[in-house]
Amino acid sequence: MQDLVKILFIGDIVGRPGRIAVRELLPRLAGELAPDIIVANGENAAGGFGITPEIADELFRLGVDVITSGNHIWDKKELYDYIRSEKRLLRPANYPEGAPGAGSFVFECASGARVGIVNLLGRVFMESVDCPFRAGSLLVQRLKAETPVVMVDMHAETTSEKTALAWHLDGMASAVIGTHTHVQTSDERILPGGTAFITDAGMTGPTESVIGIKKEIVVERFVAQMPVRFELAGRGVELQGAFIEAEASSGRAKSIKRIKIELKEKE
Repeated sequence: MQDLVKILFIGDIVGRPGRIAVRELLPRLAGELAPDIIVANGENAAGGFGITPEIADELFRLGVDVITSGNHIWDKKELYDYIRSEKRLLRPANYPEGAPGAGSFVFECASGARVGIVNLLGRVFMESVDCPFRAGSLLVQRLKAETPVVMVDMHAETTSEKTALAWHLDGMASAVIGTHTHVQTSDERILPGGTAFITDAGMTGPTESVIGIKKEIVVERFVAQMPVRFELAGRGVELQGAFIEAEASSGRAKSIKRIKIELKEKE
């Protein structure tokens, strides 16, 4: 088996602009980095809120191997049956028992390496769900019986909860990648136990916006404090994420770097 397992993680894909960024930029990025597995958070891929079976299939065709999600996973009712059968689309593992789908998956790479993926949802300023710390520990330990390499998507609002989860899993998980805030952080590092961590991988979508939404609409909402209908922005599109290398034998991370690529606008 190869010495290093390479994981490319794509930050929250937002609507059609984000999907276009994946379509246009992922082939070149994958060619340069040669990842063994490509994981993407797709919970905002359908118009900014949720994901549909058709869009999940589109992302798989574009080269994504596993799709993680978060608090918008249930926004599209047509997804409920799909997620029961499509094991590569994850919902947060710490939703209460009885929720359709699964919160973890072991992907077998073309190289023969296996990578465990865990999806968790934070509780601070979020929904009332089961404890991500306890659920995360149990799932990571369970997956490590199948493979040393396990990556966690911690979809949470606060930096403190994401950072605490990374320290909680340091030495157990190969990587803890934060998602949800759509703002890429610059704190990528490897913790003492060998776990790669970044507070937020960022957003794949329109950056000339307020976390993907037309800036004028969000400014109006804050100024007038009146309800508004959110609409996706379309300019300044980028693919953001993180690239992790981990030892295949031990699961310890060896490197992590941020990914941030602008999609050039066609004249």
